Formats: sequence, structure tokens, C-alpha cells
Amino acid sequence: MHGVTSLQSATGFGELLRVRRERVGLTQQVLADHATLSVRAIRDMESGRVQRPRQETVRLLADALRLEGHHRSSFEAAARRQALLEEPRDEPTAPPVARGAIVGRELEVEVLTDALAVHGDRLVTVAGLGGVGKTRLVLEVARRLHLAPGWSVRWIDCGRQSVAGLARTIGERPTLLVLDGADAGVDTALLDELFHRCPGLRVLITARVPQPLPGGQVIPLAPLPTPGPELDHDPVALAEVGAVRLLLSHLRRLRPGFRLEPDEAPAVASICRQLDGLPGALELVAGWSTVLSPRQLVARLTDGPFHLAPPPAGFGGRADVGAALGAALDRLTLGQRDLLERLAATPGDWSGEDAVALSGRPPQECLAAVHELLASGLIRSVPARDGVRFTVLNLCRRLCGSGVYAELAAAG
Repeated sequence: MHGVTSLQSATGFGELLRVRRERVGLTQQVLADHATLSVRAIRDMESGRVQRPRQETVRLLADALRLEGHHRSSFEAAARRQALLEEPRDEPTAPPVARGAIVGRELEVEVLTDALAVHGDRLVTVAGLGGVGKTRLVLEVARRLHLAPGWSVRWIDCGRQSVAGLARTIGERPTLLVLDGADAGVDTALLDELFHRCPGLRVLITARVPQPLPGGQVIPLAPLPTPGPELDHDPVALAEVGAVRLLLSHLRRLRPGFRLEPDEAPAVASICRQLDGLPGALELVAGWSTVLSPRQLVARLTDGPFHLAPPPAGFGGRADVGAALGAALDRLTLGQRDLLERLAATPGDWSGEDAVALSGRPPQECLAAVHELLASGLIRSVPARDGVRFTVLNLCRRLCGSGVYAELAAAG
């Protein structure tokens, strides 16, 4: 009895499993058959690759090994002791705290949370233009899962941190791993290893350009909806539009008590349209609302939206709209750039078939370019009754149709 206790105290669970299996003359295959487990599971436990076996797995193994009484309780205790020894010391902390409530992205939050936690999608990339709100959206999803029973969240800022060494600390627990700002790409071999070793892992990536990843889903994040001109004189209906809601939340933070009056409603609507509902741009322009009225801001934007400097520290965002658009244009191929310039010169919205006719290129080649423009955030889909239609961002039209892009490129 003492010898068994000493053996179990001196060895890990995997070694104890191997000794018990060999003592009763079973191969890994036979034990796997008796325990209704895979041979790989047995091999991984004995080699130490699986260091925290599930309680049900331990019970099946004990039954297959015909362990009873003290032998069984000691076997199960060794598995629990192994789990405690291997429990990560650096418990996952809460994801970063956002500065305010998320506005205008309620549907996207629900869809993305359900995809990861309910439908079991293991790898999702949220892609889009700089300043479109990718990180803010993912922060809200991470917050919800952090508060959900049994979930852990690991937040990695790809510009500052590494994902190496995570497999051991994640283990089998349901975990959301966020790779924020993965514009340089991710290590697919490392992801494969994490998915193999961590069955409860979900990975959520933000990037300006999505990297093709096996089994991954890509969600192009568009700017917030903007109001049509028909709502300019209806403050109540205007205040329900996503971009307007976000702009008003920033204005009220800086100007407590601000109300959307009928005489200012057209200017507020115009700001949202000129800035395409880009969250980063709306926050930046709102930062000047302490010294400029909405009408004055419209005049400044009409004169030159790309030269509006960031407000003083503490009064708004630091998004550089021109730089974000310029970087997205720089990433395009010559063919994609040519198609975008043709589409930008075409007023109104258009369909994929319209783009093919305008480009004069083979349909598959042209539609692939449209797909890339959508993923880059330079075009957006618009509601339509007769199929999918698109429009080029207003800011992108201005950038393509002026000398501003050349100025920005020279400055960069």
C-alpha cells in the first residue's frame, strides 16, 4: 500500500496511467477500446501533452483498468493533483476597459458573440479600415464572454505582446483569445498547435487586411449607417441612425445637456455623411465641438476633411482619416486601384454587374477585386431591393478625385 502511494506521489498522472496499463497487460489500443477513448487521447495523457484530463475521462479509464476501492480513489486523486499542479498561476485578467458604452454596434456584438460562444466558430477575423471601430467591437464581445460563467479571456496587443507559451495556460477551458491589431499576420502553425492542444479555444482577430486562414471566417466591418437627406429635418428619426447616435454621444460627453435641435439637425446629419459614419472620424470631429458649432464643423469638413487636426488631448480621438484611407489605397494592386477610381467617379451606388461592365474585365477577376475593396473598407454595401449593391465611401471619392492623396503619400 505504501509503495503504491509513494509511486503516485512521485510520478505525474500520465506516468501513473502508463504503469497501471502495463501492470494489467493492456496496450494503448486495447485500453482505448475498453475506455471508449481514442488511442491518441491515451498517448497524449501518458506523454504529458494532456495535463488536465477531464473528470469523465478519468472515470472511464478507472473503469477500463478495473480499479476499485483505494486504488481507484488514489488514481482519481492523482488526476486532481495533476490538475492543481498544472493550473496556470497567471490567471487571465479582464480585457481592457473601454472608455464608454458601445453605440451603434449592438447587432454586430450579438452576432459575433453568438458565433463564438453558441455556434462554436473557432477562428474569426474582424477586418476593416483604420478607425472603423474593430477594437471597440471586439472589446464588447470580450467583456461579455469574460462575464459569462466558465469563460476566460486572453487579450493580446499584437504590437506589444507575443502569443508564445499560451497553450499551457489555456488548457481545455473555454477561452477567447483576442489578437488585436494583427496587421502583420499571424503564425498559422502556432494557431494550429493552440487549436490542437486547447479544445475550448476561440480566436478573434482584428486586422485592417484579413489574412487567409484555414477554417477561418472573415467579417468585414463597415462604418456605421448614415442618414439620408430625407431625415435632415426630423431630429427624432435622425437620432435613431447609428452614426448620429454615436456622434451625439460624443457631443453630450463634451457638452453636457446638448440637444439635437431642429436648426442643428441638418448640420449633424451632414457631418455623419461627409465622414461616412466612421467612428474614429466622428470622435475626432466631436472633439472640436467645444469651440465650433455643428454648422461650423460642416464648413471645415467641406473645405478639407483630411486636414482637420486632432483636438487637444482629452477632447477626442486621434484618428487620422486621411492616413487610414491612404494606407488602405497603398495596399491595393494596380488593378484594384484602377477599378476603385472608376467606381469613385461614378455617382450613386452600383452592383457587381455594374462594376464588371465599367471595368471591362472578366467577371471573376472584377468581382474578386470588389471583394477586396469591401474587405479593405473602401466601399460599403447599401440596402437594396434588387440584390447586393455598393457605394464608394464619400471620403474615398474625395481622396481619389483630388490631389490630397498625393500630398499625404509625399508626407508619409
